[in-house]
Amino acid sequence: MTHKLDFKDKKVWITGASSGIGRALCKELAARGAQLAITARNEQALQSLRDEILANRPHLSHASQEESVLCLPFDVTDRQANQTAVQDIRELWGDLDIAFFNAGTAEYIDINRFDAQIFERTMRTNFLSMVYGIEAVLPLLRGRRGTQLGGMCSTVSFGGVPRAEAYGASKAAIRNMLQALRVHLVHQNIEVFTVCPGFVRTPLTDKNDFPMPMRIEVEEAARIIADGIAKRKPEINFPKTFSFLYKLIAALPSALYTRLLLSTVRKA
Repeated sequence: MTHKLDFKDKKVWITGASSGIGRALCKELAARGAQLAITARNEQALQSLRDEILANRPHLSHASQEESVLCLPFDVTDRQANQTAVQDIRELWGDLDIAFFNAGTAEYIDINRFDAQIFERTMRTNFLSMVYGIEAVLPLLRGRRGTQLGGMCSTVSFGGVPRAEAYGASKAAIRNMLQALRVHLVHQNIEVFTVCPGFVRTPLTDKNDFPMPMRIEVEEAARIIADGIAKRKPEINFPKTFSFLYKLIAALPSALYTRLLLSTVRKA
């Protein structure tokens, strides 16, 4: 059951908001009453999203509309730009309830052309950008009870998959970091959550050239994430069956796991 008022007047910052899960989640949270600070590199896409959200809020005054959706376009891999964005949020809103770092990318490894630059790009976009965002936003989340900090991870973080060596490593780093922060920030009243999806139909997964079992639509993913944040779940996994089976396989002894995953690898 969807609780439409869970986010009423909550101030939420979401990165990677211009497409895919980020865009769908912004629309879902806006429908539930949240105020949004939206971030991506594509300023035009952010403005389009803002216009779409505000079109469904005709009852708001012009001043209220200006404050209810903040467009903060920048490259999340720029450490200083993260600091500037948070300063803008502080000046415009004064505080923040939820920060969700969703921006990310995926590149796959050709084992015959092993390229370290793919790892560098992937770690910078998926992991280091989140580190920069957390560094910038923690001071704004401190001092208020019940603030939340979350990051987009992946089911693949639980077990390595051929071709996803760079992507999986970045997501495993995210899950490990957020797991530690969940404990470390308890006494500062900041709740940390991790989102670990399986396959979701987005522009990113549309490029995949392999089977994607149990793939769900992006609107469903957004509802699940919103419900999970509202219920203050520390880890949001979906689809449930896929997540359960993947974790089960990842828990197998190493020799058995390797033998099972060999079926996914083509001989060079």
